[in-house]
Amino acid sequence: MRLALYQPDIPQNTGTILRLAACLGIGVDFIEPAGFVMTDKHLRRAGMDYLAHTDLVRHNSWQAYIDQPERQGRLILLTTRAPATYVDFPFAANDTLMVGRETDGVPDDVHSFVDGAVRVPMLPELRSLNVAVAAAMVLGEALRQTNQLPDTA
Repeated sequence: MRLALYQPDIPQNTGTILRLAACLGIGVDFIEPAGFVMTDKHLRRAGMDYLAHTDLVRHNSWQAYIDQPERQGRLILLTTRAPATYVDFPFAANDTLMVGRETDGVPDDVHSFVDGAVRVPMLPELRSLNVAVAAAMVLGEALRQTNQLPDTA
């Protein structure tokens, strides 16, 4: 299981997601360009000292990400446009969960490339959740379904 961040805009959310990934032993693919530099103080504050424990792979473009020969498994997009909710979706152990930019998600060509898409059900009059919150919710369910929760013993 991995997380992929598609051209993130907000360093605090990215730091939170990187911290989440470190704590759960999940690798992260960071797809550039980002809306900030990786040394941003807000990213570092949100990620704290967990950033050094994150399996982070940076890709300089969407094309570089999809062209990597070692990429395996399905790419599952978290999007408000998905028909399926994350609790009804059957996750696999080698899935990569992708979140888009906080400001406008991912472009249509990315939507058409992914192997699946899920949404977090929410009240219809509200627009969206914070991307880090959505990532944590869906990742937790995916890890539960695939019995990949970290061993705390």
